[in-house]
Amino acid sequence: MKSSPDLMSLEDALARLISGAQACPIREVQQIPLHDALNRVLAAPIRALINVPPADNTSMDGYALRAADVTQVGARLPVSQRLPAGQVGQRLQPGTAARIFTGAQLPAGADAVVMQEQCEAWAAPDGQGMGEVAVNVVPQAGQWVRRRGEDVQAGSVVLESGARLTPQAMGLAASVGCADVEVWRRPRVALFSTGDELVMPGEVRPEELRPGAIYNSNRYTLRGLLLAAGCEVTDLGIVPDRLDATRELLRGAAQGHDLILTSGGVSVGEEDHIKPAVQAEGSLDLWQMAIKPGKPLAFGSVRGRGGEGPCLFLGLPGNPVSSFVTFLVAVAPLLRVMQGMSPQPFKPQLLRADFAWPKPDRRREFLRARLNAQGGLDVYANQSSGVLTSAVWADGLIDNPPGAAIAQGQLVRFLSFTDLLSS
Repeated sequence: MKSSPDLMSLEDALARLISGAQACPIREVQQIPLHDALNRVLAAPIRALINVPPADNTSMDGYALRAADVTQVGARLPVSQRLPAGQVGQRLQPGTAARIFTGAQLPAGADAVVMQEQCEAWAAPDGQGMGEVAVNVVPQAGQWVRRRGEDVQAGSVVLESGARLTPQAMGLAASVGCADVEVWRRPRVALFSTGDELVMPGEVRPEELRPGAIYNSNRYTLRGLLLAAGCEVTDLGIVPDRLDATRELLRGAAQGHDLILTSGGVSVGEEDHIKPAVQAEGSLDLWQMAIKPGKPLAFGSVRGRGGEGPCLFLGLPGNPVSSFVTFLVAVAPLLRVMQGMSPQPFKPQLLRADFAWPKPDRRREFLRARLNAQGGLDVYANQSSGVLTSAVWADGLIDNPPGAAIAQGQLVRFLSFTDLLSS
């Protein structure tokens, strides 16, 4: 079963979105302390200023020695020095051993470490000196030794331009002596919702909601998604369902922002003013994507003033799950490119479906699902685009092809929410 020919595939939509983002790149580079760079995207590569480790060191508590000095189990060597981490010892004389602790630099002359569990310490008979050690194994040269530069060579690139600084990447940058990093400026996104039916929690008590009114959940969901995707967000609230008000808000939002993101009003009804407003202030394409949930998507740009370049525009559907899913599969990849990263395909896991899905849709479905204790996937019973509880319950989305029924036990493509936001 194939989707309707007048619907655009997600792949085609992504190609157009990414092309639009690449035509309006963010070129501003900021130099910031590494300490503050979590989730920022590198605008320049990071090169190692030192070798890591900077010198041969031990990965175990034990005794540093020359392997050639221990040819049989039980050999006894006098202990000549004690080396905690951070101290550099003297050259190890042949026929002796050094007490050494994890991370300490190997003394010159030593070529192996024997862990303390395989040794037996003996005090000096006269109470003078450090005594002796009996080595209860025959060591091999190089054992339990971390070689100079075995992790990172000085001068090598450890993080490429376009890499997102995860906690572990920040640690790697610090390990090679990096204190400041050059990153691309965060995308600045103006966010607003449309619809006279929307009210804000806290402004109207539940018992005072007028007939037909609903709380604006999309404002919170989309703001959270934008922040999680590494954006700076200007929340412009709710615009009334009037063409003049929508045009005025668009003109203001285009100033100082890279992207305007809206939810609702992207259909073609008499009260849906996004399309004519954006067309009057710039350009707009209104697409019907072959996905469920989240079919309508508007993409275009709004003219800037005073010589500023155009501000990209994206209009998402108003149903809560539709806007959530559309953000994950369409907006997040756009924001990745805007931040200086390369486009990446989805990274599905093949997991077992512990359910049956006998009546598929003609469109490509994104089913809310979560991992169960048996390592398989359960699907939320109600897949309606208005059931936001399904998105909270789920760990991710099953990417189900058009018209594809799912039999219990079948392997399906699972996209975790974490991977979708970071891809």
